[in-house]
Amino acid sequence: MDQNIKPTFKLYKGLAKRDEITAPWRFRNQDLLRNPNPGKAIGQNKLINLWNHHHFTDGMVYVQLHHPQYKEDILVWAHPEPCSDGSMTCRWPEESRGITGNADILNIIFTDGLSVFLIPTRLKDVQKDHFTIHLPDKGYILGQRRARRYLCQGVAVEVVQNGFWAQGWLVDFSSLAFGVEVSPETAGSFRWFNADSPSTVHLYRDGQIIFSASCDCIRQTSDQATRDIVFAPAISQMSRVLKKKSRNSRVGVTPLPNITFDHPATKEKIQLDVYDLSTSGFAVYVSAEEDVLMAGMIIPDLTINYADALKIQCKVQVLYRREEKKGNIRYGFVIRDMDVVNYNRLGHIIMNIIDPNTHIAYEVDVDQLWEFFFESGFIYPKKYDLVQAHRQPMKETYRRLYRDNPEFIAQLTYQRNGRIYGHISMIHSYERTWMIHHLAGSLLNNKRTGLQVLKQALRYIDGFYRLPAAGMDYMMFYFRPENIFPDHFFGGFARHLNNPLACSLDLFSYLNYPTSGVRQPLPAGWSLEPFISSDFGEVERFYRNVSGGLLLEILRLNKSQEDTESLSQLYARHGFKRSYQSFSLKEKGMLKAVLIVNQSDSGLSLSDFLNGIKIIVNDADGLPWESLSSAISQLVGSYTIDKIPILVYPSSYLESKEVSSKKQYNLLIMDVNYGRELSEYMMAETKLRLKSLIRFLIRKYLKQ
Repeated sequence: MDQNIKPTFKLYKGLAKRDEITAPWRFRNQDLLRNPNPGKAIGQNKLINLWNHHHFTDGMVYVQLHHPQYKEDILVWAHPEPCSDGSMTCRWPEESRGITGNADILNIIFTDGLSVFLIPTRLKDVQKDHFTIHLPDKGYILGQRRARRYLCQGVAVEVVQNGFWAQGWLVDFSSLAFGVEVSPETAGSFRWFNADSPSTVHLYRDGQIIFSASCDCIRQTSDQATRDIVFAPAISQMSRVLKKKSRNSRVGVTPLPNITFDHPATKEKIQLDVYDLSTSGFAVYVSAEEDVLMAGMIIPDLTINYADALKIQCKVQVLYRREEKKGNIRYGFVIRDMDVVNYNRLGHIIMNIIDPNTHIAYEVDVDQLWEFFFESGFIYPKKYDLVQAHRQPMKETYRRLYRDNPEFIAQLTYQRNGRIYGHISMIHSYERTWMIHHLAGSLLNNKRTGLQVLKQALRYIDGFYRLPAAGMDYMMFYFRPENIFPDHFFGGFARHLNNPLACSLDLFSYLNYPTSGVRQPLPAGWSLEPFISSDFGEVERFYRNVSGGLLLEILRLNKSQEDTESLSQLYARHGFKRSYQSFSLKEKGMLKAVLIVNQSDSGLSLSDFLNGIKIIVNDADGLPWESLSSAISQLVGSYTIDKIPILVYPSSYLESKEVSSKKQYNLLIMDVNYGRELSEYMMAETKLRLKSLIRFLIRKYLKQ
């Protein structure tokens, strides 16, 4: 704020508050009016344009009056009329006419929010409800703020400081400071407000928080019941996430995207150009006249416009404000939230600039995708033998998935001229969990694309998991222990981190169970019933001692449905099926196993892990295979395919019962709060693999 403009010079671009219109203010800034600086004079034409624009925006002006009784100068609001005929007219508000009747009119003062203008008066006509002056040859700029100030309405304020609490309304706002009018929780509480200590200030519009930061008190009035306080942010940069060794790739985009939004404090329509962009944020440059933001400000509804063809909706926060050379100001924004569809649009722009072969949520030629699955070996003979019987409904499922790109799936392809050389996709598999269910690569110009696809996928995930709308608290991935690539990167990370509450690795036995067999009755004394919360303690004690991992967190056996759209409803909204139910297998009331029945569209994931039964055996010694098999047979009748996958934990159970199980699968589950560590680990491992390859080629060359 410009220190030359005192509190009594409280001028705004726009209307004043109602009580400010009726109450005159004593004017003490006489020094500002003596000998105006000729270098700051405004020509007549520019003065008329400023005046008419002020009228157009429903602005008001201050009229400096000399009070004849008290021999002092006061400031009173007035309404300007359009200027076009060599004169300027101001109308008095009805409430002020008793004050202005006998006063001498000295000057007119108004502001555009950044500069304060003085118009010397030479009276032409004075009436009870208005007065007119001769149009002067010039006006003057009395002072200029560092940042434009705006009058605000409808923004609630909360001030908290070491037990002191006050609430009220936002009065005015600039990029450097803002004024509030607040009342304390109880009368006299202002004695506990320390103007020399920072306060936490929250601003709300329509119940949504639009600003939250530690602020310093610049000045305040001395009232005890209601006080006007001017705050400035204590810092110009916030830290939303932990620092990483390597940040998300930021790219310059051509043509320049722009952002549009309604300013949350002033409701002004704002449009700014974006100079660099990533999946987690972007930056803009503004001049001092355009500077209307503040570090900590939250913008609930912002649109990124790309080439006037693509619009991306998101919620953002101003992360920092940085003054740079030539008076430019750089603002950094962090994306707080956006839905999956909008994130995929943004991710596609970023990834495609980094590598034109990378495509996210791109309309895939499904025939090309099937060809890639077979060619890359992702669908190997034994897997095809399992899925070929229901290949027709599976084809239809994939056609709809990769044509419509519903918000419960995210997929990245590496392709050239429409031919696919790499593919990874994730699916929203449980309420707060996403599953990587395809990861494959093939040769492109004699180079394997697997590492490139994985690197791009990590960039994608690094921005994705931070979004509340994505519903991603955990990420899961099934892979065979003998599969070198995922075991090296994903299994290697779990072993490197060595913290199962951050990233767990559980081994399951796998078998195919026919759905067309006769339903087998349970032995006497055994029961199969819906899982209830009182069963959770037993299975939780077992799993905590055997694994200590995150499996129960993703299954949410002891958690009720949140007051949001369920996963089943999300799938159904797009015309797909997804559900899971849990059952308790007991003998004489004692829990022996928990069976989780997963159902989805056939082939939604090629290994059908979302269309089978997952079993946690908590008492292996007390559970004969015959009893478990009988329980399974009672649950498979709702499936429409010939065989379903059964995953049994712990993996040793089937072997101990001499049940043939030809395959095992590791289930990796990661808390996404450790996404930073995963990204850094995999980037380091990728570099090590490339270095090893280079050394191998050099040694081979030297031998030759």
